[in-house]
Amino acid sequence: MDKEKILEICNAFVKGTLMETLEIEFIDVGEDFLSARMPVTPKVHQIHGVLHGGATVALAETVGSSAVPVLSQDPSISTVGIEISANHLKSVSSGYVTATAKPLRMGKNIQLMEIRVIDEEDNLISHCKLSTFSRPKK
Repeated sequence: MDKEKILEICNAFVKGTLMETLEIEFIDVGEDFLSARMPVTPKVHQIHGVLHGGATVALAETVGSSAVPVLSQDPSISTVGIEISANHLKSVSSGYVTATAKPLRMGKNIQLMEIRVIDEEDNLISHCKLSTFSRPKK
């Protein structure tokens, strides 16, 4: 596994998307995980000055759906989220949050990913589960 090449490819897909708007950056990959981070600034705050749950979920879905072709080592598939749940456990108002996706089940077409979102002090901010659907790219 060429870690730097994988991260370069993942980050290239960010250009011109919501992920670029949210400044999501893929930062680490291993045999059973993919991680991305996002800065927590006022542009991703909700009205009370803390990270918006929707921005957190966008980060989680991004890393979870991206993890499927990366971890299966199959760039010929297209993966989309079909259901996500999130438990927001702690608030954060600045710094970075990092989401790490690990598979709970990697089926041929349906996958279940667990995504843990942590802050810079390793506090669990959100715990998410994402179901994805994969098919060959058109």
